[in-house]
Amino acid sequence: MATTNKLKLLNDPIYGFVSIPNSLLYDLVQHPYFQRLRRISQMGVSYLVFPGAHHTRFHHALGCMHLMQKAVQVLRFKGVAISEEEETALYVAILLHDIGHGPFSHAMEHSIVEGVHHEMISLLFMKKLNKEFNGQLDLAIKIFKGEYHRNFMLQLISSQLDMDRLDYLKRDSFYSGVAEGNINSERLIQMLNVVDDNLVVEEKGVYSVEMFLIARRLMYWQAYLHKTSVCAELILVRILKRAKELCSRGKKLWASEALSFFLYNQIDIEEFEDKALENFSLLDDSDIMGALKSWQFHEDFILSTLSKMIVNRDLLRIEVFNNKEELQSKIANLKTVVAEKYGLKLESANYFAFQGKLKNQAYSKEKQPIMILKKDGEVVDVLKVSDHLNLKPLTKTVTKYLVCYPKNTFQS
Repeated sequence: MATTNKLKLLNDPIYGFVSIPNSLLYDLVQHPYFQRLRRISQMGVSYLVFPGAHHTRFHHALGCMHLMQKAVQVLRFKGVAISEEEETALYVAILLHDIGHGPFSHAMEHSIVEGVHHEMISLLFMKKLNKEFNGQLDLAIKIFKGEYHRNFMLQLISSQLDMDRLDYLKRDSFYSGVAEGNINSERLIQMLNVVDDNLVVEEKGVYSVEMFLIARRLMYWQAYLHKTSVCAELILVRILKRAKELCSRGKKLWASEALSFFLYNQIDIEEFEDKALENFSLLDDSDIMGALKSWQFHEDFILSTLSKMIVNRDLLRIEVFNNKEELQSKIANLKTVVAEKYGLKLESANYFAFQGKLKNQAYSKEKQPIMILKKDGEVVDVLKVSDHLNLKPLTKTVTKYLVCYPKNTFQS
């Protein structure tokens, strides 16, 4: 009887050949829960700004696993003991770290699934998979939750210099064409070490860390917080909220069965049981785009108008301000003008005229710092080692204010 070869090589445009090192990881990649990530865009609706940004969470997860393999090799070479069981658990944890993302990545978290963060859903998926795989994910889940005694393993998965960030910056830079995000992930991984159970970067890698932090700041302003991308995501959130509001009134909307489940039910983390999880596992970008293509012809003016904006990329106007005072003077009577323009009630004008914030902080002093291992053995925060003039300002949270409203609002 023929057996499946489970030691696969995949060709990745960023790293070249990427391996799936054992049968457990192969079976996880083949699972429908993970295959769904092929249909979840990594950068949400950013393709409306960057035409090449059609890469997926599937791409990203495999890239993270590849970088984790490199990190394990480097740490073992430097004398850090990592057992085969721990190695596999690290690969499983990083492979599945984003499995809880919904359609267009973050839009679901702020609309039809109330306050349920994708990391919570990732954990629920991991627990469900652990039952199917007879407890083989036990250690991966412990590491993912921060309950394993070896702290550096959690830092490899979730920290200010983890495999997740090392992959998404380089990958998103490649597909979006924003060259400033193209970090040297290979160099950073080669400089990793472990001291007192904490991940550190050797001193000769400090300039690579500086470039990584600067690249992160620039990628947020130029790509992730690009005003048009942000505007499109805010519109998408409002479309889903409007759809849910109409469904709560008993209106019939065309939607896939999985999407209908979330439109017609109030789902929070307490309600996220097997039925909700199974329906979530069937949701992807195509459910949302299919619904928008139908809803653009719906009789509800708000739902149809907003849906057309995304389908045809004819978005609201967005303006960004450096301070609240500029913003307040702009929106003083904006909603009244919009309500009159479209013949809407004032509260309904909130769908077309709204404000928000953009926050960018490349490096947090409150979170566990990136530690540098000096040549004399001392371990210090990168801020104390760096002589780069631009690094300390990167710890400051820069906040900008935005307002979205229909084009030609102020024309007679």
